[in-house]
Amino acid sequence: MTDRYAVMGNPIGHSKSPKIHALFAAQTGQDLSYEALLVELDGFVAAVDAFQSAGGKGLNITVPFKQEAWAAMHTRSERAERAGAVNTIVLNADGSRHGDNTDGVGLVRDLSANHGVDLAGKDVLILGAGGAVRGVLQPVLAASPAMLVIANRTVSKAQELARDFADMGNVTASGFDDLAACTFDVIINGTAAGLSGVVPPIPDDVLKPGGACYDMVYSDQPTAFVRWARQHGAGVALDGLGMLVEQAAESFALWRGVRPDTAPVIKALRP
Repeated sequence: MTDRYAVMGNPIGHSKSPKIHALFAAQTGQDLSYEALLVELDGFVAAVDAFQSAGGKGLNITVPFKQEAWAAMHTRSERAERAGAVNTIVLNADGSRHGDNTDGVGLVRDLSANHGVDLAGKDVLILGAGGAVRGVLQPVLAASPAMLVIANRTVSKAQELARDFADMGNVTASGFDDLAACTFDVIINGTAAGLSGVVPPIPDDVLKPGGACYDMVYSDQPTAFVRWARQHGAGVALDGLGMLVEQAAESFALWRGVRPDTAPVIKALRP
């Protein structure tokens, strides 16, 4: 019998997840289906209940339900616990639900395994302090950067994140204006401004020559931050498509016990 999986969000029509998991299933010989489900904003828990009652095996969760999913789990992984958000749910036969968050490990794996950017010993700057950034901090810090600075327009939000993750490494908070005279090996853009063509107001010389820039959003055209990176001497300038595929591979491995090869899937999705 074909096992059933899905991604839930609102909106959801743009999702590449069904194609990604179909490619993974074909590559690994897994008998499963995967669909995108539009969920009403006030109907998330009911939708999960219905999917699980109908025999569903697992779910991915996207905007705006990741925090609500976190609260609806019976058990959570450590990285999901710290992220305060769940993007992967394992639906167990006994009716229980286990939540995980694969976003951060997807980001780190895309940087390191696919592009040779090792965060160990590096000075890292993350732009933004919202849920997307909180969701990746544990795996980023687990990669042992020398220093991690969280910069945000509202400094108090960055300070809250820095306090919450201080036990994992050298984490500090900053406003964008306070970055003058600072330089970084790696800059990760976790702000929502990327898709609207806006780059956070960071100094022109904040990236070390030949450094790496990573935009957590993706687009068929280079994002504003990727364009900024190329204009300011980045040796590596990436959008988040690889992160999307790598976090999906981590979800797939949790569900099926087999890890797919991501390289051909990233290539298939790239225009």
